[in-house]
Amino acid sequence: MSGTTRSRVLAALRETEGYLSGQELCERLQISRTAVWKAVQKLTEDGYRIEAVQNKGYRLLSLPETLSAEELESRLKTRWLGKKVYAYETVDSTNNRAKQLAMDGALNGSVVLAEIQTAGKGRRGRSWCSPPGSGIWMSLILKPEFMPECAPMLTLVMAHSVAMGIRETTGLEAFIKWPNDVVVNRKKVCGILTEMSAEVDYIHHIVIGCGINVNIAGFPDEIAQTATSLLNEAGRTFSRAAVAERVLEWFEKDYEIFIKDLDLTGLRDTYNDLLAGRDGMVRVLDPKGEYNGISRGIDARGELLVEQEGKTLRKVYAGEVSVRGIYGYS
Repeated sequence: MSGTTRSRVLAALRETEGYLSGQELCERLQISRTAVWKAVQKLTEDGYRIEAVQNKGYRLLSLPETLSAEELESRLKTRWLGKKVYAYETVDSTNNRAKQLAMDGALNGSVVLAEIQTAGKGRRGRSWCSPPGSGIWMSLILKPEFMPECAPMLTLVMAHSVAMGIRETTGLEAFIKWPNDVVVNRKKVCGILTEMSAEVDYIHHIVIGCGINVNIAGFPDEIAQTATSLLNEAGRTFSRAAVAERVLEWFEKDYEIFIKDLDLTGLRDTYNDLLAGRDGMVRVLDPKGEYNGISRGIDARGELLVEQEGKTLRKVYAGEVSVRGIYGYS
């Protein structure tokens, strides 16, 4: 078990029905009774209700709605992803902070969280709305050994993981709007931004950021027609930590499938099942010339296949190209 002492104590209490004695905690986690007591005190200050009964031990009664490092680390059942979580109250963007941490030696699989982003980033330099306490503003740090040209496909891998994680935790039918958004009922609930530091034949690090609108009740007028939240679509709030947990667990699995072939062969079928607007008319907004066609899903490299008149298939590369559904955002 890794993570901070608090996250390890919280994980042990979470996994135990009934009381867990201080002695058993000491032996299981290889820490002192003082360390256990301090961890319990700090968790209590953070809003966890923990009952302490003499000769019985500790029992976790209830959890706060929080997305702290301790909460996420204590939930994850991953092997390498999220074993170190950096959580901040305020950052300019989690991607910026993750890039700095990566340069400073943060481990592969580290996760960066923030309650507030003052300059959240979207694709092509757009800003990202990230109000406090209501969404998941999260970035992953990867230090892979494959070539830089494989990195853009990770945006699609992350989109698959987010859609599956949302479906499992909320029951909502989340779909992927190629290449970097996740939508529910044709409105955006998540945006993904992948950034890389690399040389011609070597990757220093990759940072994948995602912003998931979980419990946001309202949006600015300029995006209200295209953006939504899990709260708005389901009519109830959700644990942000539970959603983040499932997204990360899906990503670890999806990433390991990806690196077997270094393409999307192993994820292509399920990705295409989740693709919004598949087999429907789309408009490709290419600076070289816009055109319409039928979306036929992605190929193994993550390019969108668009069928034009005469059954000709054109491969659409993400880059500066956008794709819109003819009858709405997705």
